[in-house]
Amino acid sequence: MSYSTLRSRLVRSAAVAATLVTLAAGVAACSSGSETTTTEDGRTVLRYQGSAGQVTYPELAENLGYYESVALDWVGDTTSGPQDIQSAATGQTEFGGAFNGAVIKLAAANSPITSVISYYGSDKESFNGYYVLEDSPIRTARDLIGKKVGMNTLGAHHEFLVREWLAQQGLTPDEIKQVELIVVPPVNTEQALREGQIDVGTLGSVFRETAVSRGGIRPLFTDESLFGAFSYGTYVFRDDFIAENRDAVADFVQGTARAIRWAQTTPRDEVIAEYKEIINGRGRNENTNLVEFYKSPGVAGPGGTITEQEIQTWLDWLARNGELPESTFTPADIYTNEFNPYANGTYEPSSGPNGEPVEEAK
Repeated sequence: MSYSTLRSRLVRSAAVAATLVTLAAGVAACSSGSETTTTEDGRTVLRYQGSAGQVTYPELAENLGYYESVALDWVGDTTSGPQDIQSAATGQTEFGGAFNGAVIKLAAANSPITSVISYYGSDKESFNGYYVLEDSPIRTARDLIGKKVGMNTLGAHHEFLVREWLAQQGLTPDEIKQVELIVVPPVNTEQALREGQIDVGTLGSVFRETAVSRGGIRPLFTDESLFGAFSYGTYVFRDDFIAENRDAVADFVQGTARAIRWAQTTPRDEVIAEYKEIINGRGRNENTNLVEFYKSPGVAGPGGTITEQEIQTWLDWLARNGELPESTFTPADIYTNEFNPYANGTYEPSSGPNGEPVEEAK
């Protein structure tokens, strides 16, 4: 997704939902009877979107040799989770990843998708912070009424987390509506905050590290402060693709799970070295600057195992905010751990990517 200007008006969740409904109308035609391609040696090709200057867990899995019957086909980069899963839902890619709240909303728009593995979250080392200027008068949630909060995309992780924090701090739905959420490219967030174009800036990864190092800002809250170690996003496949390519999906999940577990149990410097090797070898005209800011996997469950709470939290949130009728879904309607070796008994949660006992990386 390309960002060229700041959007000054809040795109409300109703508009996001309407977009998803429109999208879903075309999903059946785009995804039904989907055909797959194979490599010369018989591997199922999985198209996907990556992230510039970064390494995804599927890319790590492929580089580590953990896939047996699938091969990845990079079709471009994205910075938007909702866009990524929409691409998967409409058959432009085979899988995509997004915040679980966005996954649920797309499923609610009659898009037949299923989450199969967690791939990002927060812990004490890896998190997103919601920052204000050091001398800002904003100290509490109530101080945000009438103020602007900048984030990379709406209808996804940051919008949900901001609204959840505001609700936890006692604001009413009407008061929460008075907090203006606007889209700001991550690369521009710090500048927009310091120049007063926004009152709160969402910062994570390299953008958080470099902004904090320059001083003059402080966190109002973080996503880790809300839920602790918690996985927020999952990779999804279309249901018809899973039905027609179960072996390929199973191989993707087991390989990706082993890659996540490798990152969870491997020292940070070794992970960074592996990421640099991957980036330098894939020929996408990138540099490895972002990799230096890698802190931790940020995935709570061993090997990306999904927990019911990681889905139920957002089902409850959407129902509470009137965006999803209660009892529309159960967590089991949204996700499966069927293919994950750390959830189905193949490997113990405390084991490494090949089942061997390991100590957690420090």
